[in-house]
Amino acid sequence: MPYGKDFIELDVQIPNEVIAPNQVDVENESDIMDGALKNPIGTGSLEDFIKSSDKILILVNDATRPTPTAKVLLKIRDILRSHADVRFLVATGAHRGPTEDESRYIFGEVYEEFRDRIFVHDARKDEDMEFLGISGNGTEMYLNKMVNESRNIIVIGSVEPHYFAGYTGGRKAFLPGVASYRTIEMNHKHALSEAAQPLAIKGNPVAEDMNDAMKVLKDLNIFSIQTVLTADHGLYAMLAGDLFKSFDAAVMKANEVFCASCSRKGNIVLTAAPYPMDIDLYQSQKALENGKLALEDGGIIILVSKCRQGVGDDAFLNLLCSANTCEEVMCKIDEGYKLGYHKAAKMVQIGVYAEMWAVSELDDATVRKAKLQPCMDIQGTFDRAVAKIRNQGKEPYAVILPQGSLTVPLLK
Repeated sequence: MPYGKDFIELDVQIPNEVIAPNQVDVENESDIMDGALKNPIGTGSLEDFIKSSDKILILVNDATRPTPTAKVLLKIRDILRSHADVRFLVATGAHRGPTEDESRYIFGEVYEEFRDRIFVHDARKDEDMEFLGISGNGTEMYLNKMVNESRNIIVIGSVEPHYFAGYTGGRKAFLPGVASYRTIEMNHKHALSEAAQPLAIKGNPVAEDMNDAMKVLKDLNIFSIQTVLTADHGLYAMLAGDLFKSFDAAVMKANEVFCASCSRKGNIVLTAAPYPMDIDLYQSQKALENGKLALEDGGIIILVSKCRQGVGDDAFLNLLCSANTCEEVMCKIDEGYKLGYHKAAKMVQIGVYAEMWAVSELDDATVRKAKLQPCMDIQGTFDRAVAKIRNQGKEPYAVILPQGSLTVPLLK
């Protein structure tokens, strides 16, 4: 089981199945990138895009995503050097900005060359935002001014299943990527819907709002580069060109990797948030959300995540610790939504019908506030779950997700 950058051995002596991203045949990374850039979907070449653009803004993910931004930028560095006015904007959404080390992780070898052109989006700085219109769902689109100033946008993203937006990547570079806090809050409120699930786009109010919001940005000139990774963060596919067409093609490739067959649900589910998605509890929750798809009612789900930088979002934890039970938290959410509440809602929805345990570096009091039971080590925690299920008169059966943040169990 991954724990931070290390791996911990787990001895399993009960019936079980390990659900992980599928093993796929991987070609040479450089050939994959060259093929995508030479054969863009629905647009001209990247070279033509750059030549015809006065100002270019490149949107890149922050350090919470394993997107191989550094490799893509290295591949297109020579093309970018030919253009005098290229800037970069780290699309943090509502996350904090990257540290110096994280910036070096994001940009890799090109960091020193372009560092004076790198900017970081701050959703809370209203003075940096510009109103561009209203989506069909009523979301007020306030985006970073740099987007409309440049109007020629290169998007570098990665596509994988997302627990309430259906999938990451594509349109998410704009909403939530470079949107204002208020805009993100209006969009993410839709995550409370049961239709906001992994793999769901049609009928998913969050995904539909993101897509509809892009109509407000119809005058932008966008060249999209979407990557799909393997479970160990190798490059499996890259699709380039039109924002929506490249995203749709990437979704098909992502399903080949991350949708894993599961023969039955378990009364014990062990699900891990691997590095770098173990940055905090707020991000690690995705491993719980995927794991619950393989969890029986009344079972035990165990989250394994270092939570290296703590909880992550204050609103998320404040809501969880404002009530004694998961049912009471749900009632508070009904009274009024704030950004971060969707994470709490998804967690307590599990807590209503199952036990949630956690192996992390968070202090016990914080874990309990989050409605999780704090645990010391992976092996001891797993063995205790087995004993508890047996004491209930049940035969224990475990479903184990070593890459829980990236694995969507599909019951046969």
